[in-house]
Amino acid sequence: MSEKLQWIGNQLMQTKDTGVSIGFLSEQEIDKARKFHQSFPEYRETPLRSLANLAGALGVGGIYVKDESYRFGLNAFKVLGGSYAMARYLAERLEEDIAKLPFDRLTSPAVKQRLGEITFTTATDGNHGRGVAWTARRLGQKAVVYMPKGSAVRRLENIRAEGAQAYITDMNYDDAVRLAAESARKYGWVIVQDTAWEGYEDIPTWIMQGYGTMAAEALTQLREYGVEKPTHVFVQAGVGSLAGAVQGYLASVFGDDRPITVIVEANQADCLFRSALAGDGKPRVVTGDLATIMAGLACGEPNIIGWNILRDYSHMFVSCPDWIAARGMRILGNPLAGDDRIVSGESGAVTAGLLSVIMQHPEWAKLREALHLDESSRILLFSTEGDTDPEKYRSIVWDGEYASYEQSGGEKK
Repeated sequence: MSEKLQWIGNQLMQTKDTGVSIGFLSEQEIDKARKFHQSFPEYRETPLRSLANLAGALGVGGIYVKDESYRFGLNAFKVLGGSYAMARYLAERLEEDIAKLPFDRLTSPAVKQRLGEITFTTATDGNHGRGVAWTARRLGQKAVVYMPKGSAVRRLENIRAEGAQAYITDMNYDDAVRLAAESARKYGWVIVQDTAWEGYEDIPTWIMQGYGTMAAEALTQLREYGVEKPTHVFVQAGVGSLAGAVQGYLASVFGDDRPITVIVEANQADCLFRSALAGDGKPRVVTGDLATIMAGLACGEPNIIGWNILRDYSHMFVSCPDWIAARGMRILGNPLAGDDRIVSGESGAVTAGLLSVIMQHPEWAKLREALHLDESSRILLFSTEGDTDPEKYRSIVWDGEYASYEQSGGEKK
């Protein structure tokens, strides 16, 4: 696999009136999810960091990073999606409106008695599974979690610490998803997965709505910095659920005046980039081991709901080698004087690394120009996880693993 950065402008983009429906990601729908999350006793808005000195060094007007390492004490954003989807599922079982099921009522003995015993299952690299396990424990229910080969033992231990049964399999992520789905059918469990397939769309939709809380918080916090709308949003993608949620919400709020959006993937699992490259509107699949340090992005099969949104509303797709994520980790973890330090994991930091190389290296001047990045640009990034694998974090940030390829160049397809 090439160590070069690859990118493609979206030739399939539609307008708000002609694109796929994004009504389920409207401000009204995301507000429901946000109010549910606000009912948790642990709820706090995660910080939005303004990295003014980094922005100055890179020649842009502002860089704002949403730091999800503070989310519910779980060091990652994923719990937003799993918790809301599980709550919506239980609301359906109870035949009640989610708006009338805040956390304290949903976790009450009376509701547990009505629901009985439920086992939730999922496949995960770690962060999503920990969120599902945490939520199941809070609900007084069970969780079984399958992890792909190569998953960090620390992430496995964190999931088990929440009371779940968890296993590292000998499969890649997409095959682990199939294992979870088969186990759910066999044992009558409920699968909580952020990818969608025929006949399984409700829970992935609810997960995406749950992710919308993060985007809604970010827009509110940007206004506190005097920024009504970012000019650019860089968002990372695995199956595309998070990216689709952010993109759909932005398109709902701003319509055709939405920010320029850049969808960023690991080059070992760049199914969305390849889908855009194909140019026929159909999703593409990446197979194999998906061996990237960006474990949260190591997904080879797109969520079709997310892909349809990204196809119709996103501006650019970028495929990144691992060294770009490592560069982002080092930049955020070792800030310029006056900027806040952000501890960001491999999947969380890739957008920061990408922005830095676009702005600092002449090899990517064409990409910089295509994105209209300049001193007036105000860019929103999402650091979706902290150091969820501390040993790998130190190996990269302390010891220099995955050093930058200074002359690696860029390839436009």
